[in-house]
Amino acid sequence: MRAPLGTDETPELQAVLDALDDEGCRRIIEALDEPMAAKELSEECDIPLSTTYRKLELLTDAALLEERAVLQPDGHHTTEYDLVFEEVVIQLDEDRTLDVGVTRPSQSTDERLETLWAEVSKET
Repeated sequence: MRAPLGTDETPELQAVLDALDDEGCRRIIEALDEPMAAKELSEECDIPLSTTYRKLELLTDAALLEERAVLQPDGHHTTEYDLVFEEVVIQLDEDRTLDVGVTRPSQSTDERLETLWAEVSKET
């Protein structure tokens, strides 16, 4: 399970540009009004499941999506994906190089705890 970058870190410019340049990735972003599983996104966006997984990886690598495990009542788990940005800004910095800024939604205490637990679990 991969979590997005922390709020004090910014994603790589090229990773964000690659993800946003991809039509399938943009369709996934538009479809994610609530957390969804890859299969649901595949059906909603009319993208083959194997391609959906590649698009989800692009978006996660660009720190625009978060993947999280959700425990099901039967004891199994499902991976769901959710947006972790409100705005992406590409700008020219004072050195005349392109820079990316990502505005993240504020997290509730429960969400911060979940993110922290995901990081601890990833390290162990």
